[in-house]
Formats: sequence, C-alpha cells, structure tokens
Amino acid sequence: MLEIKSFVFGPFQTNTYVVSNEHYALLIDPACSNQYEQHQLYQYINSQLSIVNSQLSIIATHGHLDHLWGARWATEQWHTPVLMHEADIPMATAMQSQYELFGIPMKAEPFEKENIQPEIIHIQSQMGNFELLETPGHTQGSICLYFPEEKVLFSGDTLFRMGYGRTDLPGGNIGQLIRSLERLFELPPDVRVYPGHGDPTTIGAERR
Repeated sequence: MLEIKSFVFGPFQTNTYVVSNEHYALLIDPACSNQYEQHQLYQYINSQLSIVNSQLSIIATHGHLDHLWGARWATEQWHTPVLMHEADIPMATAMQSQYELFGIPMKAEPFEKENIQPEIIHIQSQMGNFELLETPGHTQGSICLYFPEEKVLFSGDTLFRMGYGRTDLPGGNIGQLIRSLERLFELPPDVRVYPGHGDPTTIGAERR
C-alpha cells in the first residue's frame, strides 16, 4: 500500500509529493525553495520514512522552474539524479532562461538529470504496478505517474482541479494538451488525481 505525503513549496505554491511503500520512495517535483522547506522534506524522508539514498528516486513531471527549485539540493542530498522525460531535459538544462522570462533575479544552479524511460523497469520493481504516461501539451516532456492498483494519478501541470496547465509558455501546445487530457479521461472515474498545484480531485469530477 502506498503512503502519499504532500507539501506545498515555493513562491508558485507547487505541490511536492513523496510516494512511498515499506522499502522505497519517489520524490515527485522537488520544489523546495528555501532552507525551511528543505528541512521539512529532509525530516520526513530521512527521519519518518528512514529512507536512504539507494531507496529513493527523484522524478520531475516536467521541466518548469517552479517544480525544480530544490533539484540541485535534492540530488546532492540523496545522491541520485532527477529523472524526467528526455524532451524536457534541454529546458531544465537552460533553466536560467526561465528565470529571466519570469524576471526572477537569481542564478540557476545546474543539477544532474537523466531520461526517465530507462529507469522505469527499476522503479516498477520497487513500487509495483506503476505506469508512466506521456502527456505533452503543457510542455513537450510532460508526464503523469499512474498507479492503477491504488487508483492514483500524479498529473503534474497537465490536469488540475477544475483546470489544466497553460500552453502559452515555451514548449506548450494546446492541441497536444487536449489529446493528453482525452487520454487521462479514459482512466476510471474514481482515480484520485494529485496535481502539480492546488487540491486533489478525481478523473470523474474533471471530465464532466
């Protein structure tokens, strides 16, 4: 059985999730933007879950800066790269351009990142029946993480409660997003959705 812990981090109020079972954890979207938020995340993973480096994977649902504020810190803390879709790796590598786009007077810190696809088999072996859904539209490399047995979906910025991700930023495409939403709406109506921002919802509530 999965345990899901959520945190709301950073100036964009981004949801960071820690999904765990008895021996492994996924850190989804490390958005912690300051030392206090980093401490919250560290205490939960290392103290409450007692997870060590080899028992954790870090996953980004896409390459936007608000989902990766804490990427450098997290990769150094748990000695593992951020896994993400290969289409968004260039965006995450050129993070400084996102800071400039939003007028954020900070210097982007590079972090280790890898294509998630080759790692899926390893994650499935640790987390059970787990599916990676490619859902481009918000960005070209947007992904969702689906656990069919638990009927849980981590939707990133593809699907929100009463909304969906914007497509007017670099990499966005409204046609692709519509097709991605149609794919998600084929999931069972009682699948619980944990989005990148805002409160949880269900597939049934959003496809009405």
